[in-house]
Amino acid sequence: MPIEPSLVASLTWFAHIARHRSFTRAATEMGVTRAALSQHLKGLEQQLQVRLLNRTTRDMSLTEEGRRLLDVLQPSLTAIERVVSELNDSHFEPSGLIRINSSRIAARLLIEPHMGEFLARHPKLRLELVMADGFSNIIADGMDAGIRLGESLDEHVVAVPITPPLTMAIVGASDYFRQHGTPQTPGDLTRHNCLAYRFTSSNTIDRWSFTSPDEEQHTQIVDPKGNAVFNDDDSMLQAALQGVGLVKHLDLRVRQYLSDGSLVRVLAPWCPPFPGFYLYVPSRAQMPAKIRALMDFLIEKRALLS
Repeated sequence: MPIEPSLVASLTWFAHIARHRSFTRAATEMGVTRAALSQHLKGLEQQLQVRLLNRTTRDMSLTEEGRRLLDVLQPSLTAIERVVSELNDSHFEPSGLIRINSSRIAARLLIEPHMGEFLARHPKLRLELVMADGFSNIIADGMDAGIRLGESLDEHVVAVPITPPLTMAIVGASDYFRQHGTPQTPGDLTRHNCLAYRFTSSNTIDRWSFTSPDEEQHTQIVDPKGNAVFNDDDSMLQAALQGVGLVKHLDLRVRQYLSDGSLVRVLAPWCPPFPGFYLYVPSRAQMPAKIRALMDFLIEKRALLS
């Protein structure tokens, strides 16, 4: 039979009285009157049909039944008080587990390079990274936060940008271009080995979308039809570095290879900027300190990407 809510409250009050062995001290701690405590105890004894305390005007002691009840109540109440205290502390000091749903590329660019620094700053935190291509309903999936490109987010989610605007980059090795020439328009890609990426969430091939640099800004779609397909962006990138063919990737991911000449970018005027990665969370209201710490950290690192 389920315990009535009123009984739960009375049991808590009984435990405080028994712990202090005094109505007066227990009433002072709980911020109620002595008479109210006495009334609750009487009601509890009547409901249980046992005497829990022997009391006179000067002394108080537990009956055998009272001791049995307190021995069961005290560990549970102590555990509840500890959890409540930890929950309260979590609003001030970042602690506990943060579960983050992220695309693999976002995790590799934004989380993994800085994970050591973040956890060193907040030693009471733990991270769990759940990586997937598709957009995650973080509430339904039991996540604390998600990271996705801004264009894929629902307008109603609470999100903050953690990278500058990005562009897609069509890149290949310089040896590849020496052998096969350099495409000047997206239409030229039909004569090139365009390596494809397959989304694991939908099993579809990522299509290459271009916007003309003229005033009309018409869109042109290219289906990559090369001799290799990948569902891991790092593996795809390694193939491009080896001169296998062309790949489409985020400019942020290939920046280092463009700088050292390992890769060459083409069709840049056809790839306009779009909103970058955002951290999205269930709500701004009563945001836990751990989520605020993550948000502030990623916003801080955003400046390094400009």
